[in-house]
Amino acid sequence: MKAFRPAAALGLAALLALPAHAAERIQVLASFSLLADMVENVGGEHVAVTALVGPDSDAHVYSPRPSDARALAEADLVVFNGLQFEGWMERLVDASGYPGPLVVAAEGIEEVAEAEEADGHDDHDHAAEDAHGHEGHDHGDIDPHGWQDLGLGSVYVANIRDGLIAADPDNAEAYRANAEGYLGEIEATDAEIRALLAEIPAGTSVITGHDSFGHFAHAYGLRFLSPQGLSTEADPSAADMAALIEVIREQEVRALFHENMTSPALLEQLAEETGLPIAGTLYADALASEGEASTWLGMMRHNANTLHDALAEPGNHDAADMGDSGDHGHEH
Repeated sequence: MKAFRPAAALGLAALLALPAHAAERIQVLASFSLLADMVENVGGEHVAVTALVGPDSDAHVYSPRPSDARALAEADLVVFNGLQFEGWMERLVDASGYPGPLVVAAEGIEEVAEAEEADGHDDHDHAAEDAHGHEGHDHGDIDPHGWQDLGLGSVYVANIRDGLIAADPDNAEAYRANAEGYLGEIEATDAEIRALLAEIPAGTSVITGHDSFGHFAHAYGLRFLSPQGLSTEADPSAADMAALIEVIREQEVRALFHENMTSPALLEQLAEETGLPIAGTLYADALASEGEASTWLGMMRHNANTLHDALAEPGNHDAADMGDSGDHGHEH
């Protein structure tokens, strides 16, 4: 005679029959959407990732909620950018009592930047800081937006990979393989962007909402100006805006660009004052909620295409030395 198995027992048996990875994924908490996407690419099926600051949201001015501290306390791994990009993150870690490993994804960016400056390759034009009244960088003298240069992608990927391995050594080989494949995608995207931006005249000036494209400028040979500094926390003064308008006129800037996670008011004021068009939306510190820019690499392609469509000169690539177009970046 067969034994009776109640429905609850059958349900338990079904759960036990699920693949091991479905029940064993490590819980990773990322500070904002870009890092969450990177972690998902390196972690693959072995991670469940949550972003504290979601798509189209500004991590500079985020105010953590009590539920964030609870989520952080329950995480197996916490990933944040560092370099004072998320000024609230360290306070949140302390408040949560989180005892586990922390990954500072941008760790090593400063050393790369210093090495380049020592070699005489600092192409970032500091007129951007002058235009919005910031001398130097408020984030500890280093631009924290390192993801805007795909050549620095290896720094982020390596830090995330090592953090995942430390938190989940049983899946170390999977994390290494995923990271290697991801780096290949990053290199291919970087080459695609260089080909597009080679058709924009060298030194072209671009106006965005805040100073988040310094690494992009350094890597790809454009010049970015903005009414706000490296953080969006402080609005520019009237004198800052007047100085930027003067620079725009002197340099014959051709277009302005919104940022998805900042207020359009400043750019609309500049458009009214200068008569320049707002040529599109660029993604700086946050992914889009859907579409191409909903991933980091897709966001970078979107930005390059938007800039190209607004600023490229027909036939310019014929005269451009494609071998020189990569000199602004990094060796992969």
